[in-house]
Amino acid sequence: MSFTDLVATFTNNILPVLTIGAAGFLLGRVFSIDSRSLGRVVFYIFSPVLVFNLLLHNALPLGEMARTIGFCLAVFVVMCGVTLLIGRLASLDRPTMMAVLLTAVFANSGNYGLPLVSFAFGEEALAHATLYFVTTSILMNTAGVLIASLGHLNLKEAALGMFKVPTVYAVILAALLNQFQVVLPVPLERTISLAAGGAIPLMLVLLGVELARVQWSHSLRALGLGAGLRLLVAPLVGLLLAIPFGLTGAARQGTLTETAVPAAVTNAVLATEYKLDTSLVTAIIFIGTILSPLTLTPLLVYLGK
Repeated sequence: MSFTDLVATFTNNILPVLTIGAAGFLLGRVFSIDSRSLGRVVFYIFSPVLVFNLLLHNALPLGEMARTIGFCLAVFVVMCGVTLLIGRLASLDRPTMMAVLLTAVFANSGNYGLPLVSFAFGEEALAHATLYFVTTSILMNTAGVLIASLGHLNLKEAALGMFKVPTVYAVILAALLNQFQVVLPVPLERTISLAAGGAIPLMLVLLGVELARVQWSHSLRALGLGAGLRLLVAPLVGLLLAIPFGLTGAARQGTLTETAVPAAVTNAVLATEYKLDTSLVTAIIFIGTILSPLTLTPLLVYLGK
């Protein structure tokens, strides 16, 4: 792994992601941008259309789909266990523990991960990354809410949360169309392709806008723990779990990249809603995003060999 490889990988794959995100960051600093409304546009329109378009044109076998989803669930479970163990050893109080847990297990697999996989490895790897993203979205709306609420949420309400995720229906519809080999009419096909093409740039702008509202935290130990778990421990867990799951080629590239991206911005929304330490969560997201090129660049070089 030469220095030239690292520079080329960063410049060609990560820098474009950070540049568009930086444009969103500057926009959020200069203007009063309603990131929540922009997020809803991404969540309800562009994200499900992107997922639908990718899966429709990359008909993954059911076995590969099941393996990718199973891998995502395994990473989630292991990261929960590791984070709780380390948090207990670090004597974190319960609210701080839950804040660190959120950022450790829920990565920015949509706004950051999908564009990065697209640039680095292409559409085949992107199809696997998309499944990882969808699975994470479902977990965020169920287990994520449970974590953020510190166990006080109605379990039925949390379980029903997955049915509010539009990307779930996009996956089901794409799978059905692929199964029955349905060909979409040209006007509809072009509409979907046009919208899907705008999804990734809009995701990156949204990432920058949301980071523009970051708050700082004085809990440096928890901050370092959250960022370290997300950027260092999570990809290591992914590398180890990829072996028993038999992930190779594009599946390995797409899913392992998703395990290594920084914490999801939506963690801050959950932290605010359920009165966790919002400044800690947003600081972990910000620091993780800034430092992510240091860990992602060598990983992308390794996965590209």
